Order: sequence, then C-alpha cells, then structure tokens
Amino acid sequence: MRGPHNIWRLIRTGATFERTGAMKQILEAVDAPPALRIAARIMGWPFKWLGLRGDPDMPPILRALTALGPAYIKFGQILSTRPDVVGDELAAELRILQDKLPPFSMIEARKAIEAELGAEVETLFSEFSEPIAAASIAQVHRATLRDTGQDVAVKILRPDIERLFRRDIDAFYFAAGIIEFLSPASRRLHPNDVVAHFDSVVKGELDLRMEASAAAEFHATTEQDKGFRVPRLNWNLCARRVMTLEWAEGIPLGDNEALLAAGHDLKELGARVIQMFLRHALRDGYFHADMHQGNLKVADNGDLIALDFGIMGRIDEYTRRVYAEILMGFIQKDYRKVAEVHFEAGYVPADQDVAEFAQALRSVGEPIFGADASHISMARLLAHLFDVTEQFGMETRIELILLQRTMVVVEGVARSLDPELNMWEVARPVVETYIMDNVGPKAIARDLMATARIVARFGPRLPKLTETALIRLTSEKEPERRAPLLGSAGYFGLGIIAASLLIIALQLTQG
Repeated sequence: MRGPHNIWRLIRTGATFERTGAMKQILEAVDAPPALRIAARIMGWPFKWLGLRGDPDMPPILRALTALGPAYIKFGQILSTRPDVVGDELAAELRILQDKLPPFSMIEARKAIEAELGAEVETLFSEFSEPIAAASIAQVHRATLRDTGQDVAVKILRPDIERLFRRDIDAFYFAAGIIEFLSPASRRLHPNDVVAHFDSVVKGELDLRMEASAAAEFHATTEQDKGFRVPRLNWNLCARRVMTLEWAEGIPLGDNEALLAAGHDLKELGARVIQMFLRHALRDGYFHADMHQGNLKVADNGDLIALDFGIMGRIDEYTRRVYAEILMGFIQKDYRKVAEVHFEAGYVPADQDVAEFAQALRSVGEPIFGADASHISMARLLAHLFDVTEQFGMETRIELILLQRTMVVVEGVARSLDPELNMWEVARPVVETYIMDNVGPKAIARDLMATARIVARFGPRLPKLTETALIRLTSEKEPERRAPLLGSAGYFGLGIIAASLLIIALQLTQG
C-alpha cells in the first residue's frame, strides 16, 4: 500500500492546511522565518482547492486536523501540551482534541457492545449514558452495572477506525521514504523506523484487550504509590473494541480554575506529574506514555488518576540506568559525565571527541539553569539539541522515542499547571534516589546475585561448557583469530561468571 498513490494524500494534507487557514496560524505560532512562510504559502496556494473543507465552525487548526483524520488529531494532542512551543492560546484551543471531539452515535455504541460482549446494553447495565468524552480513537460512556450497582466507564472504539488509521500511517511511511531519498542526511534519524514505531503503538491502541492488559499491569506496579491511582479493570466486560473500568470521579487536570476552586495546589500537582512519570519510568521501566491533560484527573483527596492506557512505554534496566545517569549529569552540570555515558552506551560514534561533545552539551544545558522557566523557549532548546546531535553523528534511538516524546508531553502538562516550574529541580530527588539504589555498590551486588542464579541453572552443564571453551581457545594457533574469542568483554564476562560461582559456593557452604 506504500506506493505513489499516497502522493495524493500528502498533497491533500498541505492543501487542507492552506484552505482552512491552519498553515498561516501554525507558521505564526512557531514564529517561522519570513523565507519559510513565503515558501510554504507558494507551495500550498496552487493546491488550496484540493483541500478538505472541514467544519467551518471550528478554528482553523482544529478544522484541518479533524478533517484529516485520527493520526493528525494525535499530532494535535501532542502540541496541545506545549504552550511554550505553540503559545498559550493555541495550546488551549488544541486541548479540545484530547477528549472533546464529536462523538459517534448511540446506535453505533450499542451495536459495538452487543457484538463484542454478546449481550444487549440493558442486560449488562441498569444505566448507560450518552458519550461523556470523545477522542481520536474511542469515546467513553458512564454506566452502572446491573448485577452489582457499581459505576463504571465503558470505552468503545470508533467505527472503522482501523481503516482510517491504516490510511494515514500508510501515507506517513511514504513521506518517510521520500524524506530519506531526497535527504540522505536525514537517514541517521531513521524516519521509517520512527513511523514503524508509531505504527506499532497505534496497533496496541486499536485492540482494547491489549489496553486492558496494560491497565491491569500499570495498576499492579503503581498500587503502592501515594498520590497516584489507576482504576481497576472489569475483565468480564472487556473485548477487542470495548473496555470497562471502575468509574473514577475527579476534576480534569486541564481545568485549572476548577482545581483552584477545589483547593488543590497547582504547583505541587505540576511537580507530582513529572516525579510520578520519572518514578514509573526509572523504577519500573513501565510508564504511561500518553500523559496529556485529557488522560489525567485529580480526585477530591488530591490523588492523580491516570486514564487511557492505549500507549504505554517500556525501557530495559540498562537503558534506565543510562537515562538516569544522563539526567543526573545534567542536573549536576557534569557535562563530561553526560558525554561519557553517551559514548559508553554507544549513542555517539566512538570516533567523535568526548571533550568536544561535552562542550556542545554544555551549550544545551547551561541556558536552562538559573533562568526563569517562563523565558526558556523549548522550541529553540530542542532545535539546538538537534543541531548538536547532527554535528556528532548521533542516530535516533528507536527504543527511546516514546520515552523522549512522553518527557516532552509531561513537562508541557506540568508547565501548564506551574509556568515557573523548573523540570531539573523537580526531577532531582527522584533521579538521585534511583541512582543510589541502582548505580552503586548495591546494584553491583544485585547484578552478581542475578547472574549467579542464572549460572546456577546451568550447574550440571558447567564442566562440559568450560571444557569446550578451553579446547576452542587452546586449539586456535593464529593469535589474530584467537583475540576475538575473548576480548575485553569476554574477560569481563568470565569475571562475572567467576564471581557468581564464588557466591554460589559460599551459599552452599553456609547452607
């Protein structure tokens, strides 16, 4: 499907932005240079008549995004969390995309429930409301279970949403291919891999059984977190296109006036949003990756309530340690350390200069510290960071895309609550705690114990494996062929095994 026919989709995208007036508004919002504004208008104007008309009652950008479809709406949702990039007015306008889109009909909702759950709505629920929230992929109804009287939230996918997303993502793949072909320098950013990552994330959102599983796992990992809550799942009323959770009463996190009227501390809430995200990402390696205002509520007791678990992120233990050390290096202004971690993790090619990279990182980090947060332009900061990564040949780390994107969204949400918030100061206690628990002597001992348990499972086979390895080493007569068998990594591995065997022996003698 990724053929030239997608040219039509891309042309119509640009034409729609031009026809609705969204192109001009976006260029003004990001303060685009005059040359770019002129070029965009010249390229867009001839195709203006091909653009989708959209809803003329909507503001230009909302009109364009909703006309183009769910994938574009997702993009707008991300921008809605970045008032420092697009401005407060446009960010507030785009927030409608989070949960206030036009709903589909009750007839379609009832059909979905009956088809997926095998029973009529009246059989399952004593009450079933009109849609209370509608986003790009699904809408939510409030209902009461007939058998228990419990209030629940019922999430239902939009009709034909799979086909619509497939169409948009297909065009994105085509655009990524064109970008890589026309701009070889862009290949280090792996545009196709980035789209493929987005594709896999969307597929998870389009099967509510996967979201149900994610909600259950996230509830389990965060159950002991004070000030944070995940609603319980009702597995009996979940299927591919329908999901049911306990109802969570609260004020939407984007309604600052209502939060203040209820006596909540916005500064504390902003700090908690960032700290909870970092705690889940670093401690558990499993985090909510779509934490915009539409997916967060504040309960009467002040608890943050997370909703919508279609996009969840995972990072392995090694990556978490690297990420924490990079954050801690920035917090401590130790740019040499940050640079060395990048090199050790293989994020920067080994032929680059560590000292020069550290100096470049300083030029990115220093403007943040000691500055009034409200005067920091995240757009300029990200542009500078992009220049640095390009200069030193860094490639896009696909496994970190979701983490990085979520960090941007979470900071945007927190800054909407507290415009003066300094992300680095707020992050410091969480990162320091993680570093103390996972990057020091305790972590080494824990790693050795884990390795010992793995080696112990091979206990009966260890003599034979050792004999085979030694025979291979001694039978090699050419030094240049012998070296690769046991480089520095090999010696380190044998050292770990030796230490593990020592631990096992000590445990056996003590037993």
